[in-house]
Amino acid sequence: MTSRLPAKARTIPAEPDRYGLARSLTETILRLSRHAAALCFLSAAVFIAMTALEFFYFRELSGGLPTLDMRVSGFTPDEGMAWLTALGRRGGEIILVWHYLTFDLVFPALLSLTLVSLILATGRRLKSFRVLPGHVQSILALMLVLPYTFADYAQNIAVARLLSDFLSANADSLSFASALIVAKFTLLAIPVIAIAVFTLASQKRAS
Repeated sequence: MTSRLPAKARTIPAEPDRYGLARSLTETILRLSRHAAALCFLSAAVFIAMTALEFFYFRELSGGLPTLDMRVSGFTPDEGMAWLTALGRRGGEIILVWHYLTFDLVFPALLSLTLVSLILATGRRLKSFRVLPGHVQSILALMLVLPYTFADYAQNIAVARLLSDFLSANADSLSFASALIVAKFTLLAIPVIAIAVFTLASQKRAS
């Protein structure tokens, strides 16, 4: 006598949600606009702390010479070498630890989040920006900010290498670090200008 067991139901593997991660990331980025004020406050606090260290500590170590990060228009290899020589190994290690491995490890990311939040917050005051799909808004904000972020971290790595290994300081490495500093400030101007344009445009519409 044979018994018939019910046929086992065919299982179909669940199809992964291809867009779930992208949707979640987009929502996270868009939510940054709600925290623009808090991010501005944190960025300002870190910037003030970094500026205080620059003027009240780091410049004493270098005999009054500004750090390379502060030279918006860049520097010549001779100027960069003069700064490194004035610091010496002890001064270089102090700046490496108290600037590049602490504050400036966090600040570029924090400032980038702040800029993204401000672009979204000011852009949404304009109907032409507000009607765009959420993922387009987030992509536009990231495209305006990320080039600065990458340039800032690349510059930090270049200068940190000079401070950690004085033998690596030569005309080529110093010129490269200078070019990255100029690029950083140039790329930072792009999102700042975008925020200013969005703000002025929204005020003009309101009036």
